[in-house]
Amino acid sequence: MTPFAEALAGAERWLLPGACLTCGASVGPADPLICPLCQSRWRRLPEPQCARCGQPRPGDPDPCRFCAPWPPALDRARSAVWLDATAREAVHALKYAGWWRVAEVLAVPMVRLGMVTSETVLVPIPLNPKRRRRRGYNQADVLARALAARTGAPVDTVALGRTRATPTQTALTPEARRANVAGAFAAAGVRGARVVLVDDVLTTGATLAEAATTLAEAGAASVGAVTFARALPPVH
Repeated sequence: MTPFAEALAGAERWLLPGACLTCGASVGPADPLICPLCQSRWRRLPEPQCARCGQPRPGDPDPCRFCAPWPPALDRARSAVWLDATAREAVHALKYAGWWRVAEVLAVPMVRLGMVTSETVLVPIPLNPKRRRRRGYNQADVLARALAARTGAPVDTVALGRTRATPTQTALTPEARRANVAGAFAAAGVRGARVVLVDDVLTTGATLAEAATTLAEAGAASVGAVTFARALPPVH
């Protein structure tokens, strides 16, 4: 975090919105920035799920088609909720509007997934350097610290870095996403570590998969991933 971003994090507790960031209902200074009603509207991913990637797969044959393109390095991934309109507003409040305390709320269902313990090392997905400078912080860092506060897991923000800037993944196909992030990371200091990658949203898993490969090549004993939300499946 930059010094300016650290200052904003401290000031945020005094510059409260006074209303739920999702629905606008009144909230007090000590209340979560997303009200309990809006949190209750987040849609958890239903069972049964793929044991590896957590994708709901009612009646799907083996192997899971969602994680079939992933490299072996990414052992397991889980997401807390679907990225519907309500969850998207929460992500945007953290990611673009600078409401850091939202991470405290998003971390609650993420912890329930059971991916993070005091024995795992939390490694946030690094942000494109230009975007980080413009935004002043990395939302994955903030989420990782919120998870650490609830689990006692250490956070390592320097284990994984970007080797180059990459265009946004938003409009890319799954194949283009994988090509876009190929060779985009470098890792160090993780030999023997049980790493859990942290990010806000899982779409195809291309970024997480490339990061996991890089960490495994650097000696990580295992690499999993946890995100707050998962992109909704396409409607056919």
